[in-house]
Amino acid sequence: MADPWQRKVVIGGCTLYLGDCLEIMPQLGRVDHFVKDPPYEAIMHEAKGAKARKDLRTDGGSASQELDFAPIDEIRDRVVDLGTQCDGWFIAFCTPEGVGRWADAINASPMRYKRACAWIKPDAMPQINGQGPAPGYENFVCAWAGKGHSRWNAGGKRGVYVEPCNPRDRTGGHTTEKPWRLMRDILFDFTNPGDLVADTFMGSGTTLVAAALTGRRAIGIEQKPEYFELACRRVRKAVLAAQQLGLAVPQFQPDMFQEAV
Repeated sequence: MADPWQRKVVIGGCTLYLGDCLEIMPQLGRVDHFVKDPPYEAIMHEAKGAKARKDLRTDGGSASQELDFAPIDEIRDRVVDLGTQCDGWFIAFCTPEGVGRWADAINASPMRYKRACAWIKPDAMPQINGQGPAPGYENFVCAWAGKGHSRWNAGGKRGVYVEPCNPRDRTGGHTTEKPWRLMRDILFDFTNPGDLVADTFMGSGTTLVAAALTGRRAIGIEQKPEYFELACRRVRKAVLAAQQLGLAVPQFQPDMFQEAV
């Protein structure tokens, strides 16, 4: 039987796959945690569509970039089903409008829905047309897929994370790129060094970058070749940076740049 991925690249403790996560992930066995940034709901795609974006700006600036991936709605239940391969946290980013939909899907699964956390965006784009308030935050939902009581490293900390959308080191190569410092802080709170974290909607690889810099192992899966290549470049830089800083890089090998095709 042929492998379900088009490419597989191993970089330090990170393994990156090009292909469909719903076909690939069932072949990979168990992971400690899922930390993923799935596509938005259809309602958000409509809001960012070409028709909705037309003539919104009156200041001469360029319109926001149109989303170039399909909405999550049709595959949400199948993504939640992947939680059966997880022994810890299942974390998925979403819009505020999507929280209830994710909660419903998770509550129908063996996982235990915990709550929605908030990522506050101090530099979020304003509502250019002035017809209402601009969104200033995004959510991520948390569910426990492990045995016994849920466990994390942050005690009674509130589930609120504040991080700019556009730090100086943002690559800008992906339409919904998350700040790596945000993902670093989430990994610090929800995972432990050496844990295996899977991001089945890898995009430009930010979760894997954070994993490399915090001593976690990671699996990333992405369908678009251009984003896959960008993720490979970013993860290589992160693994090298971790090595140069003397940080622990799980399963680091001298031939970490060798691609397994």
